This record gives sequence, C-alpha cells and structure tokens, in this order.
Amino acid sequence: MAKGRELKGRIKSVENTRKITRTMEMVATSKMKRAQDRVVGARPYARSLAEVISDLYSSDLAEQFPLLRQPAHVRRAAVLLLTSNRGLAGAFHANLIKQARLLVQRLESDGTQVELHIVGRKGIGFFRYLGRELVTARTDITDKPTASDARSLADSLIENFTNGALDAVYVVYAKFNSALSTPATAEQVLPVTPPQRSGIARDYILAPSADAILTELLPLYVRNSIYRALVETVAGEQSARRTAMKNATDNASDMINVLRRTYNRARQAQITQEIAEIVG
Repeated sequence: MAKGRELKGRIKSVENTRKITRTMEMVATSKMKRAQDRVVGARPYARSLAEVISDLYSSDLAEQFPLLRQPAHVRRAAVLLLTSNRGLAGAFHANLIKQARLLVQRLESDGTQVELHIVGRKGIGFFRYLGRELVTARTDITDKPTASDARSLADSLIENFTNGALDAVYVVYAKFNSALSTPATAEQVLPVTPPQRSGIARDYILAPSADAILTELLPLYVRNSIYRALVETVAGEQSARRTAMKNATDNASDMINVLRRTYNRARQAQITQEIAEIVG
C-alpha cells in the first residue's frame, strides 16, 4: 500500500496549500475593498482640481509658470514606476514592468535620457538585475499610501522640472477600472497639460488672483496625480492577488479530486487482488 500512503500524503499536502491560498484570497478581498474605497474617495477631488485648473488656464498665464512649460525637445525625462513589495499577484508586476520598459525604450529611441524612480521591491529588483541605475528606490511605502508619500515622491521631481533638469515626468501605474480590469498605464504628469473642459465653464470670483491660485494648485495637482496613481496601484494589486489566489484554490480543489479518485482506484485494486489471492 506504499502507493496509497504516498497519495494520501499528497492529498494532505494539497489540502494544506488550499487552506493557505483560500485564507490569502479572503485577506486580499478585504484589502481590495478598503483600497477601492480610497480610489473612489480620491477621484472626485482630482476631477474637481483638474476642472479648476482647466478653467483658470490661458496661454498668457502658461508662460509664467514653469510647471506648464512645454519643451520643444525632451532631452531628459523621469519615469516613476509604482510596484509593491510582495508577489503572489499573477502577472500584475510583470505587466507594470513591461509597460515601463516599453516607455523607456520609446523615449531612448527618440534620443531622450531617462532616469528611473521606482517604488516597490518587485520593480527595484528587476531593474537592478538589468543593471539600470535607479535615482530613487523606495520600499517604505505600504499598501496604505498617504498624501505625504505622494508629496515625498513628487516634490523632488517638481523641483528638477522647475529648474530645467527634467523636461518631462511620467508615472507608470495600474489604472483601477474594476476588480477585473487593472491595466498597466503610462501617464505624463509633467509638464501639466490642463484637460479639455466639457460642459459649461464656471464663472469664478478669483481672490487674490489667478496667478496666486495657480501657483498653489499646480504643484498640488501633480502631487494628487501621483497619490491617485499610488492608491489605484494598491487596489489593482489586491485585485490581482485575489484573482491569483482564487485560481490557486480552485486548482488545488481540482487536484485533490483527481488524487482522491486515483487513491480510491488504487485501494480498490488492492482489495480485489487480496480477495483473488484468498480465493486462489
């Protein structure tokens, strides 16, 4: 009955693995719900901020603000890649890294010098393996990103763009459309390009002036764009992990059923053989 004992051991091992994956699926589902709430809470503010900037924007004002400066040629650009510190999320990180590599290749093919800023051990480990120099390598941002985290990432990029050291800044993140759709997305955050306003424009009473308001709102808009990218990436990660753990749990259940059928057939064959030997 050596084969039967071996099958029973394999069944027990797969059952233990299924318990782990099912628990991780439940944890990821809970974290995804909280992360999704943060995404939903961040979007209205970002939308309102974009509408105000769009209403205040004019070509005359654009010449006064460095963050609105549209360079004729992008000589140096920064790519901010947002990943996480943990795996077991299927192809989530691979898709983000692939998107970042395509963006870097496109920029470098146009003659642009690219500097990398990466959040998360997964992205850091991959690009260090390739031998790329990283200007920023952050592993201290958790799955509950804050506005302070976004500010710490954005302010150095804003400063470098303002003084002319950078001509463009891109962020690569997972856009959270739904629990089943979190595509890797590359978005340009600098220079600030006010979105096209649809609908009736509001008539603002400006105090003290449009210049003073834009001076405060433009850096805030960039920080908020990075914060929104952080929370959407966390929501996408938890969604991908939930899906991966559910698939692993289902596969473990299928494997257990196959092993149990194999065990029952082996046991039945042994019993039949023993009866035949007794009769003989």
